Amino acid sequence: MDWQKEKCVMVIDEKLPAGMIANTAAILGITLGKELPGMVGAEVTDQSGSKHLGITEFPVPILQGSPQIIRRIRERLRQPDFQDLTAVDFSDLARSCKTYEEFTEKMGRVPESDLRYLGIAICGAKKKVNRLTGSIPLLR
Repeated sequence: MDWQKEKCVMVIDEKLPAGMIANTAAILGITLGKELPGMVGAEVTDQSGSKHLGITEFPVPILQGSPQIIRRIRERLRQPDFQDLTAVDFSDLARSCKTYEEFTEKMGRVPESDLRYLGIAICGAKKKVNRLTGSIPLLR
């Protein structure tokens, strides 16, 4: 991937407690790393010879949102112009589950309209990501 032309952002519900914001960002980041392994750089060595696993090769801004903003982004991602973007969401349903088996079972019984989104991460063409999120401020 040409990270000069690509962009990745997270939009997280700004009303969540700090710990839930951190957890949401971690879960979104882990899933992105699985879906886009090229975004993680190679292992590095410090001056002392200690090795450190690679981290993302570019910044991932975290933007402040709300469940409604995140839902609107998800709806726009279904439009043909945005279907080539990589997106991962995290919902209240996912957060409430203790196992992945429980998550998959419950998700199969809940309509998408009933989900309350806690966060979403989007990666792809910088212009498209900016069209979806360019007016959303940073989470501080």
